[in-house]
Amino acid sequence: MLLELNQSRLVLVDYQARLMPVIDRADDRLAQAIKLAQLAQLLGVETVGTEQNPAGLGANDARLKALCSQTFEKTHFAAFRQSEPQRWLSSADKSQLVLAGCEAHVCLLQTALSALELGYRVGVVEDACGSRRASDHLSAMNRLRQAGVQVVSFEMVAFEWLRDCEHPKFRAALALLR
Repeated sequence: MLLELNQSRLVLVDYQARLMPVIDRADDRLAQAIKLAQLAQLLGVETVGTEQNPAGLGANDARLKALCSQTFEKTHFAAFRQSEPQRWLSSADKSQLVLAGCEAHVCLLQTALSALELGYRVGVVEDACGSRRASDHLSAMNRLRQAGVQVVSFEMVAFEWLRDCEHPKFRAALALLR
């Protein structure tokens, strides 16, 4: 199953100030998340963020937060177990969610699995997800695959959303891929 541009929404999970410095390959993970959000903005895909206990972990990276239409504060590890993200999720007739975030084995994993349980087709962007330990990132991706989540890369998302080199935004999207 390919990701469908007109059926997708993007959720960026917990790229927070006090969390990112301890994430393995944090700069690469955040850079991919920013490019993903820029691509979503270019193609008209609604993008939201989440922040886990922002009083303790700080706000999301400002560059990323600026690319989100809204950011939900949460205490539950699975974002869609809380009322505001639940309302957002049910507010549009879209069947696919594309997710990326930190920590891959905690909040990202639980958010993705909860979306799957709610009947959404879920894609997780592996190269935009991070954990403190590489082994936790790997375990999360394996578990997500076993659960039926599509584990994809940023480039997979880009080319699946575009579908055709004659897409009117193709050249602009290519700039994000370089």
